[in-house]
Amino acid sequence: MNTNIQELEPVLETPSGVVIIPHKNPDGDAMGASLAMYHYLKLLGHNATVISPNEYPDFLKWMPGNDEVVKFETKRKTAKRLIDQAELIFTLDFNALGRVEDMKPVLEKSKATFVMIDHHEQPEDYATYIYSDPQMGSTCEMIYHFIDSMGHRNKIGRDIATCLYTGIMTDTGSFRFPSTTSLTHRVIADLIDRGARNSDIHNAVYDTNGLSRLHLLGCALKNLVLLEEFNTVYITLSRNELEQYGFRKGDTEGFVNYGLSLNKVRFSVIFIEDTQEDFIKISLRSTGDFSVNEFAREHFNGGGHINAAGGRSDLPMEKTVARFTGLLGDYKAALTS
Repeated sequence: MNTNIQELEPVLETPSGVVIIPHKNPDGDAMGASLAMYHYLKLLGHNATVISPNEYPDFLKWMPGNDEVVKFETKRKTAKRLIDQAELIFTLDFNALGRVEDMKPVLEKSKATFVMIDHHEQPEDYATYIYSDPQMGSTCEMIYHFIDSMGHRNKIGRDIATCLYTGIMTDTGSFRFPSTTSLTHRVIADLIDRGARNSDIHNAVYDTNGLSRLHLLGCALKNLVLLEEFNTVYITLSRNELEQYGFRKGDTEGFVNYGLSLNKVRFSVIFIEDTQEDFIKISLRSTGDFSVNEFAREHFNGGGHINAAGGRSDLPMEKTVARFTGLLGDYKAALTS
């Protein structure tokens, strides 16, 4: 769904104050999209700032422009001032203001013009300009097409290409998810031609683990439970286990995907006890046409894509897992057909 996105072209011709916002707990796609947009708008002469709702993993902090990012949770006054002064606000990789949590009231008071670029389903209608495509594998791929539609593909240099490559790579599971298309590969090829060093980017994201993270992964895999009757696996990580292995933000990224590496498994879920608040964070992955987006929306206050979604539970771990396993009978046909 595109709502007058082409009308942004003349708007962007006049330099203005712009704020770019990813969702809370931003991942590679959210930060890659935000930093790519930051570099693009700076090239157009805009006074642009990326404001992240909170901290994000260290393995994303090498991207060009990272040092200029404002963290709302630690610099609220600065962030509020920038939002109040902004004429344009880009919200990237999310389509509901609730995804920024504590920032939501600040954004709702803003008089700026909002632009949404996102690939999740069922977007809210808070933005004046909307570029929404749930069939796209990543928001970074959408940013590439957006820049191209503005007639500025020639402005994509190494910095923008690096940020976009990072987001596409991480959100497509290193190009193995079904959302990876031939067009995705053509975009990636162009980004490499424009300066993205694919091997260096992969190493910066995936090959900088600390020993404690690998020990935490070992703990997660030891906790993995296979439910053969439903072609389903689930993993649990308690607060005590996270603390035991020195958990840092981003350490559990990708753990849920290991479940799908088992033969015949179609549904993988990880339940992670939050280290500060009393809720369980849930990540869901699937293969084929089993929609974890619908499952998460229906049962765990979440959503996302057909094969990748998130949710949460306010019940303790044991009761959350019991509720999850109790639901699987209703989905047996879909999971075993």
